[in-house]
Amino acid sequence: MTTSGWRLSGAAGRRVRLSAGRVGVAALAAVLTAVLLVVNLRLYAPAAPPEVVAAQLAFLRAALRDDADEDMQALFPEGRFFTSALYGLAWVNVGLDRPALRDEALREARWARDRMDTPPGRAPFSPALDPPYGVFHAGWSAWLAGGILLLQPEGERPPAEVAAFARRCAALAAALERSGSPFLPAYPGQSWPVDSTVAVAALRLHDVLLAPRFQATVERWLGLARARLDPATGLLGHRAELVSGAPLEGARGSSQSLVAWFLVEIDPELARVHYARFRDAFVTGVPAVREYPRGVDGGGDIDSGPLIAGLSASASTVTLGTARVHGDEGLARALEQAAEAAGLPVQWAGGRRYAFGVLPVGDAFLAWSRSARPWVDARPEDVEAVDLSPAVPGWWRLPWHAATLLLTALIWLPTLLLARRAARLSRAA
Repeated sequence: MTTSGWRLSGAAGRRVRLSAGRVGVAALAAVLTAVLLVVNLRLYAPAAPPEVVAAQLAFLRAALRDDADEDMQALFPEGRFFTSALYGLAWVNVGLDRPALRDEALREARWARDRMDTPPGRAPFSPALDPPYGVFHAGWSAWLAGGILLLQPEGERPPAEVAAFARRCAALAAALERSGSPFLPAYPGQSWPVDSTVAVAALRLHDVLLAPRFQATVERWLGLARARLDPATGLLGHRAELVSGAPLEGARGSSQSLVAWFLVEIDPELARVHYARFRDAFVTGVPAVREYPRGVDGGGDIDSGPLIAGLSASASTVTLGTARVHGDEGLARALEQAAEAAGLPVQWAGGRRYAFGVLPVGDAFLAWSRSARPWVDARPEDVEAVDLSPAVPGWWRLPWHAATLLLTALIWLPTLLLARRAARLSRAA
């Protein structure tokens, strides 16, 4: 028997192999097209219900119990501390909005607070600073400690927690009074105005929760900060000279998104003006936030993370929460929908993770921003509003759809080429 009896002819074999390859390529193209379709549909996702934040926190709880914050510490100077802080803050927000979850929120927020105060949590910071361990550690720790008290009715607050919060705030106020600059050091010789903004918000929270004590310190800080704005934007600078507080670097999105958030807690009227300036300089027609103001280019760093076309994922995520506390629901919705599309969320075993859960600090930022609400009694709507036109146009999704159509065409191009080649072989046979 000839070998042709055992094997297909050369042309027939090529047709079979080509047909199998075409099926495989078509299957892959179909999967990729389905993924792109889901991404585009998520651009129209409704506002996330509370269950979504709960699922995010379920993922983070498991990840943090497995020391995921240690992995974040290997990537960021404050990775361990900040991941725990944001986890605790998100739980406070959830507990305030859903009283049925208050006990669980208290338990998890206390767990995060205690983890921040362990030796590994303090390790990146210097005890020799004023305040000890620097204003970043002291400010965020005081803010979470105040949130834990806020979750509890006045008569149910443990005296030890009340006293500890008061001590934290007293240490911050004393350091601010001793300083000629409104911006305290976070690291030896280094100061970021955003960190002191968080600290001053903690003082305001103290005066709402406990006997008023720090109003003069807050007013002094506001006066000194107003005198040290970035002249190019009218916002607080990203970094400041340690002694004088003069701007060393202009305003940037990764810090201004937080400043605009915490100013709501300190001075709602100033916050509205500041927020309007921030939107004008950093939100430029798409649901994302620039790291540098319009007309200024720069590279990414440890504060901003990698930049794509000048846009910062961290600033965009925080601005979702900032928009919420300012009542800017249009921008908040667009940012949330963009996060749903670009973040590729996956949910299983009760936990929801973004970007496959490889960066838990990003999940913590999103959970905190998604659950955002003001804590101090003053609300932006209590003061005269600054007119805010829509930050992004109604057609902002169209470029996504156009890019998807182009990418879909490229994905299916190999399948079409293989089909044409198969047709030629069939005619030749």
